[in-house]
Amino acid sequence: MARLGLERTVVDAEVYGRTVARFRDAGVVLPTIGQLKAPSTIPADIKAKLKDVDPDGPHPLNLFRVHWFNDADRTGLAEVPGHIELPSELTGVKARIVLALGNRFPMIHAHKVLAAYGCLVPRVVTGQFDPTRHRAIWPSTGNYCRGGVAISKILGCRGVAVLPENMSQERFDWLDKWVNDPSDIVRTPGSESNVKEIYDTCATLDRDPANIIFNQFCEFGNYVIHRTCTGAALETLYGALTKDRPNARLAAYVSASGSGGTLAAGDHLKQSLGAKIVAVEAAECPTLLANGFGEHNIQGIGDKHVPYIHNVMNTDLVAAVSDHSTDTLFVLFNTEIGRNYLIERKRIDPALVAQLGNLGLSGLCNMLAAIKTAKYFDLGSDDVILTVATDGGAMYGSEIGKATAKYFGNRFDEVTAGEIWGQSLAATATDNLLELTHFDRKRIFNLGYFTWVEQQGVALEDFTARLQPSFWDGLLDLVPAWDRMIGEFNAKSGAKV
Repeated sequence: MARLGLERTVVDAEVYGRTVARFRDAGVVLPTIGQLKAPSTIPADIKAKLKDVDPDGPHPLNLFRVHWFNDADRTGLAEVPGHIELPSELTGVKARIVLALGNRFPMIHAHKVLAAYGCLVPRVVTGQFDPTRHRAIWPSTGNYCRGGVAISKILGCRGVAVLPENMSQERFDWLDKWVNDPSDIVRTPGSESNVKEIYDTCATLDRDPANIIFNQFCEFGNYVIHRTCTGAALETLYGALTKDRPNARLAAYVSASGSGGTLAAGDHLKQSLGAKIVAVEAAECPTLLANGFGEHNIQGIGDKHVPYIHNVMNTDLVAAVSDHSTDTLFVLFNTEIGRNYLIERKRIDPALVAQLGNLGLSGLCNMLAAIKTAKYFDLGSDDVILTVATDGGAMYGSEIGKATAKYFGNRFDEVTAGEIWGQSLAATATDNLLELTHFDRKRIFNLGYFTWVEQQGVALEDFTARLQPSFWDGLLDLVPAWDRMIGEFNAKSGAKV
């Protein structure tokens, strides 16, 4: 179980000692999970020094910015996580649909750096990762591996990004600037739909004992940090949104499947506020919805398998969104012609239109799934749906030309903008949506057997233990244990910020 990140004691004293020394020399102080959950508790001297630190540089203090409460400049703290509330004029529904903005995170402009930190910390404080000898292998479809590479650079070790060769060019441009060596970018066959090829490559890399695989799809640190930090941040956001709305309720939390990490915030929101949990995937590859398969371009949401850290038995709905909709809406939201159409023809507030560039492809996917959910449940103006925009449009500029060529014959004008509005937004309906029964949940859960037991070698007893709510709730006991170990580690290193 070591690779799944459940340890809460030091397992290798020699590695631990070398890591303590490395962090002392590099001036690396680790934030606790509690501090990332509530950044107001970060020590005052660290907050003061952060004002002079570039949020996009590999500075150790940027670890203390790996949370949802960065302000718009990402240099100070905000009381409420950055977000966009979409008006009914855009969504076509009465419910309040609100997206928390992942591009406020440091270094990579995406919240996956939080997941990377959540997977790293247990390995560091338990003596499983030695930055003086090990290479950190970060498998993903783009953002998680960038977060891992950024953190690796801070630690002064080699971080290796493993991602499909057909992901957006912007991802590779970023990686080119951050890796220590071009060979630290490993391109696997295919695109978003080819997660197994990533696993196969990691299995090969894992034969070298110098490589440590940080597999976000099965590391419980990913689940724990999102349930703890993202869940609490979204609860704070909900409280601010409904401060003067006594009849408000959190109707649903919507998140693309991805690694299953961000979905963990739903477990917190269901427990604290009674929200339904909606897992989202691509209609072209409806794995959860129909045991399906296929290819799609909603980059960052994963597919063709059930993540090990997805608490399937607590999921209420599955919704599928077509990449035709996300690709074309990205063009509408991120071109001058498209934005002019929204402002002049649809009378959308220009200030809101200017903010739509904060939504990357997966954010648009979550938005459309939220609209589906609102229509399915006939939600009203007192109902709130929370979701996230993992990253912003900056990671997908090259996709505009691809989509324009693929769908519009390289011609995009006001007529085309109107067609996109009608086909990809206004026509959003309750198709490709399933409200899960207990039998449906068991069917999805059982599908994970083939990935995790047969392919990845997880013990059947460990696999089936995840059926019980007590298993997932029990993971929260790791937070105080890890935070205590982080405190002890920092004290031993004596690192000065």
